[in-house]
Formats: sequence, structure tokens, C-alpha cells
Amino acid sequence: MFSIDTINLSEVVQLQSLSRQTFSETFSSSNSKENMDKYLNENLSIEKLSEELINESSHFFFIKDKEKNIGYIKLNMGPSQTELKDETALEIERIYVIQEYQGKKVGQQLYEKAIQVAKEKKAQYVWLGVWEENHKAIQFYQKNGFEVFDKHVFKLGNEEQTDLMMRLFI
Repeated sequence: MFSIDTINLSEVVQLQSLSRQTFSETFSSSNSKENMDKYLNENLSIEKLSEELINESSHFFFIKDKEKNIGYIKLNMGPSQTELKDETALEIERIYVIQEYQGKKVGQQLYEKAIQVAKEKKAQYVWLGVWEENHKAIQFYQKNGFEVFDKHVFKLGNEEQTDLMMRLFI
């Protein structure tokens, strides 16, 4: 069992480092260097992450193995959601685990944290977007009861990709 802690603004540098590492590990083999660099620089900058961390409708948590950050989750409520903006929903915007810890139930523990927060916030359902080519993640969410209900466009650099929108009523 790993520990899960709220991420504070003072930890933005650690969050950026982990965000960039996990995003690159997950998507760099399937995308161009230019599109990856553009996304990392625009969406995972210290300034952007700092803005997200101080947003009261967003919640970030590190998962740790002793003192080492091995993954994180970003959850959004209400107006902070990337798409639906539904007051009765919680969005899992990001859930990432470093490669060496994948397959060790770290993602499952982060997912369970998301469900706990959703219940505390009295959300009726949890939703997320997952790249249609990320079969491993889609299987993970399906195993946990999520179902596809729509699609949306995710812009990675200059490329438009299709995300499956999935949800789970709780």
C-alpha cells in the first residue's frame, strides 16, 4: 500500500517533473517530438500547474512509495471540468503512474481515491477522457465499470486526437 497526499503549491516543481515524466513515458512513442514538446511546454509549465493547484475546484494528489512520488491524480469539480462542467459530476482529468510502478496497483489506488473524493463531494458520477489509442487505460477503466458515452477532440501540439469519454455512476 502506498501513501496518497494532497499536492500543495510549494510542490509545483515536483508536480511538473512527475507530470512531464509520466506524460512522456505514456505518449512519446506514439507522437512527434514537436507535438510532445508543444504540449509539455504549454500545458505542464510551472505557471499553468500553479494556476491549477490554486483552483479550489481542482484537487491534486501524489501517490508515494516512502518519500518517492510515483504517480499523481488531478480531479475537477463543476466549472473546472474540461468539458461537461456538470455540478453533479467529478472529472478525472489526469491519472499517471511512472513506468516502473505500472502493474503494481498504483493506478487502482489512485482511482479509488478519486471515487472516495467523488463520494465526499456527493457527485453522482465520475467521468474522464482517454485517448482512443490508449488501450491499456481503456481496459483499466472498463474493468472498473466505466462505459463510453461520447467522444471529444484532444489537441496534442498541432494534432487533433480523439478521446473516448467514459463515465461511471456512483
